[in-house]
Amino acid sequence: MRLLDQALNALTGRGDGPGAPHLSLALQGGGSYGAFTWGVLDRLLEDPALEFDAISGASAGAVNAALMAAGMAAGGRDGARKKLDSFWRRMSVASSFLPLSVIPPGVEALAQALSPFQFNPFDLNPLRGALESEIDFAALRTAETPRLLIATTRVSDGALRIFRNEELTVETILASACLPLIHRTVEIQGEGYWDGGYSANPPLVQLVHESDALDVLVVQVTPARTQGTPTNRSDIVKRLEHISFNATLNAELEALRLAASQRATPKLRNLRVYRLAAEDEIADLASRSAADLDWRFLTRLRDAGRSAAEGWLVGRFAAAA
Repeated sequence: MRLLDQALNALTGRGDGPGAPHLSLALQGGGSYGAFTWGVLDRLLEDPALEFDAISGASAGAVNAALMAAGMAAGGRDGARKKLDSFWRRMSVASSFLPLSVIPPGVEALAQALSPFQFNPFDLNPLRGALESEIDFAALRTAETPRLLIATTRVSDGALRIFRNEELTVETILASACLPLIHRTVEIQGEGYWDGGYSANPPLVQLVHESDALDVLVVQVTPARTQGTPTNRSDIVKRLEHISFNATLNAELEALRLAASQRATPKLRNLRVYRLAAEDEIADLASRSAADLDWRFLTRLRDAGRSAAEGWLVGRFAAAA
């Protein structure tokens, strides 16, 4: 039994009943791997019985969360599905979240050695334009949308900083997805912020604290497992990123497990946590780049996410991770 499975089973056990219709979502970040989450959300949004209470996210998870909420504000569930589809198509056409994806393999190591001021001097980021086109941030602050908890990492002390609906702007989402070796630090009110995945990927303890739902679905997109030991620089860097981003998820799960083991509140006594993992659906995911926005790869991830969500819904929440 894998570590994440042990953590979640220790927290909740395997539920036997259908669970409550109110659901909160915790969406992990991971660049283009986030297209798996797109598929999960696309299928969940088709189910009228589900009510979405709160959504937490980091990096690509934050982007998906904001898109879903903005779409629901503009056009309900169908609006959310259209927003997600439009965004991922737009990003595929734009080529990448990350400039590294268009660099020939032979010079990738050199690019990684440069600062964003050297490698990306004009701070080009197609994500900004896509967010500005797809998301009405004012609607997130005024409409009846799911509560959003968007993770960022404060550069000055490494602390988690969560932004909520009323605080959300293009800058906060860019901050949540800011990999500092690729993009310049995002400044908000004089503070510098980096990718939320470094501090909470995604926020889970705070999500449970602020949500009214007793069912929480964690969508994990960054691979936790790999085959063999990486030996070249690019594979080592990729593996370090996978370990780092999953370490924060493991820490959140462990903190929640410890709190629940004390059963201090009725919510914790009745809480049910579930997990859908992209690597359980796509065996070679760890070998693929999180900067790969090729449409065929994105739709493969999307379809895998839809399939995983379908299986979970058929099990009526009983298939706890």
